[in-house]
Amino acid sequence: MSVAGVRNALDQYSHNAVQARIESASPHRLIQMLLEGALGKIAAAKGHMERGEIQPKGAQIGSAISIMEGLKASLDMEKGGEIAQNLEDLYSYMERRLIEANSNNDTSLLDEVSDLLKQIKEAWDAIADQAAGQAPSA
Repeated sequence: MSVAGVRNALDQYSHNAVQARIESASPHRLIQMLLEGALGKIAAAKGHMERGEIQPKGAQIGSAISIMEGLKASLDMEKGGEIAQNLEDLYSYMERRLIEANSNNDTSLLDEVSDLLKQIKEAWDAIADQAAGQAPSA
């Protein structure tokens, strides 16, 4: 099998594995996966930026922005109230910073967005840990 064939097989396996995780994930886990995905895209974009690889940098930042849109779309503004509004504003801010980072090749802006996302992810992870630690009520 050629290198291209192996790469294609690995890509297909990876896609299928991600699809299976998505299909079996809880809504809470899906948000965690989106946050993880955004962090991965930003890290990849930073590497491309540092190496001067313009096209893949833009593609990774574009993917991160798409994930931000997905995170915004997942918010329940009616039930979430002020928290949901604050998250929507924060996601919009991060999108703007990503666009600026892409335009100016500014890794510090990527770091800023990454740091914000890590804080949100830590909060989501803590919620999951709390829920897992609670005993079911009788």
